[in-house]
Amino acid sequence: MSDTIIGIDLGTTTTEAAIYRDNKPEMILNFDGQIVTPSVVGLDESGNMIVGEKARAQYILAPERTAIEMKRKIGTKKPIKLGKESFSAVELSANLLSYVKRYASQYLEEEITRAVISVPAYFDDIQRQEVVEAGKKAGFVVERIINEPTAAAMSYGIDHMEEESYVLVYDLGGGTFDVTLLEMFDGVLEVKASSGDNRLGGKDFDERLIDWLRTRFEEKHGVKIAQNVYAMARLKEQAEQCKIALSTQEEVTVRIPMLAEKNHVPLALEETVSRKQFEELISDLIERTHQPIHVVMADSGIGRGELAMVLLVGGSTRVPLVTQDLKEFLGIEPVTEVHPDYCVAQGAAVCAAMIGEQLEDGLVMTDVNPYTLGVRTVDLYNDDIMSVIIPRNVTIPVTKHDTFSTLYPGQTVVDIEVYQGESEVASRNHFLGHFLLEGIPATTRENEKLDIAFTYNINGMLQVEATVLSTGKKANLVIDLMDSGKEETVDVSNWREADCASAYRSIIRRAEKWLRQNEKDEERSEDKGAENARLEELLYQLKKAILEEDEDQADELADEVEEMLDE
Repeated sequence: MSDTIIGIDLGTTTTEAAIYRDNKPEMILNFDGQIVTPSVVGLDESGNMIVGEKARAQYILAPERTAIEMKRKIGTKKPIKLGKESFSAVELSANLLSYVKRYASQYLEEEITRAVISVPAYFDDIQRQEVVEAGKKAGFVVERIINEPTAAAMSYGIDHMEEESYVLVYDLGGGTFDVTLLEMFDGVLEVKASSGDNRLGGKDFDERLIDWLRTRFEEKHGVKIAQNVYAMARLKEQAEQCKIALSTQEEVTVRIPMLAEKNHVPLALEETVSRKQFEELISDLIERTHQPIHVVMADSGIGRGELAMVLLVGGSTRVPLVTQDLKEFLGIEPVTEVHPDYCVAQGAAVCAAMIGEQLEDGLVMTDVNPYTLGVRTVDLYNDDIMSVIIPRNVTIPVTKHDTFSTLYPGQTVVDIEVYQGESEVASRNHFLGHFLLEGIPATTRENEKLDIAFTYNINGMLQVEATVLSTGKKANLVIDLMDSGKEETVDVSNWREADCASAYRSIIRRAEKWLRQNEKDEERSEDKGAENARLEELLYQLKKAILEEDEDQADELADEVEEMLDE
């Protein structure tokens, strides 16, 4: 395996990759010679997977076969339809990351298999797990998940290691918002607190403008277009362009010659949008960034007067109202000291260099856990209490303990359930896992005291250990927050020994032969890796169904394999 580790910014709108070499981060060019790759995946007319610019260009003509803004569906388990097929956000993100892997390997002239991938600071454990899973499906060893504002701060900090100050990183991207407060001193970047909103970004600005334009069109022409996917795709594209133009112009005219038709007569949209109108549409969205700022200031204990800098990150910070609002809200002029679009990938590359021990200067980074960690406990009135062990925004690595009691005298077993989240009701938070502490003395006179310790490290590993204080009896659970939590892979190598195997031998032989031939083809096409991976997964599931003697499932999978081979 190559020692080279790249940094990847897997964004809602665009994706970028970088490498740290010659003592600085360097952006990696894709197959089109571009730094920026649209975070868009689709199926072409032949059913082949397409990624990036080709998929983005297809969106206007075939929105039903194209997926945009997949990042917003990570962690939701909601299927994404491409034509007649359904995919998960993990599968489509894996195709995007596979494309990054291939173009990075070509650009660096070596096989790249290791990566640091950025995520919004406010992504929860499930979302982080799914990003890691997508990376693994794409063929990466995911060395670390890094919070996007922390990565941006590292991009800035690598050239400002002598500074001592508090920096607020305001990261407003295409689909998510994060705010992180850092302290910089003597080459150390210490994250003090993070907060955010995973449903707030430039795409929400677009939606406000889309709705305004759509309403004006519908009122003027008396025709509804909200369910017309083709019209809405064209409207979305023009709204995005209008938003971008309004960052430098006072007004923009949006023209779409044939947006829809009525009684077979083509209808055009033409509206002039002023910057003031646009700002009125989105002012409440920008105000929503205030609450996370309040949270990080309160959690860190840092006053506004102590801030030396507000660092703008993310393409949506180019909207002039953002700068104006922050200046009024914080009393400090925000700055763009790093490239809003590239700094996260660059910072991830700096993190990768730290892991690979490439940095000549000793930059040190600390981070925090963005969500509270605890266990479910009960009292006389409530059996669903979230008892906090590690509060949110505690610097990691960290170990914290608390003492609890058994529920009643004579209780010999305790089921310890671990949760992540901010609700005082345990079941409303994310369930991470559970384990049994057994062998508790069966005393009949008093409850036994239990010590529960949480240890959380920089790589996302949480170890929970419970101890019976009177005997020293222990039990523990290790939760790898960098692990996808998927079911364990079953050994299917002896599928031929199953009673029903003979009915499927021919189709499996054909598929395996096709895979061998396809792997010999050295052409770096965008759909090659996706085809191989999809067929390999189908074959695995088919062999597993054969071993389990589930012939109905095996028949369905065999048909899918045959259809794919016929295509």
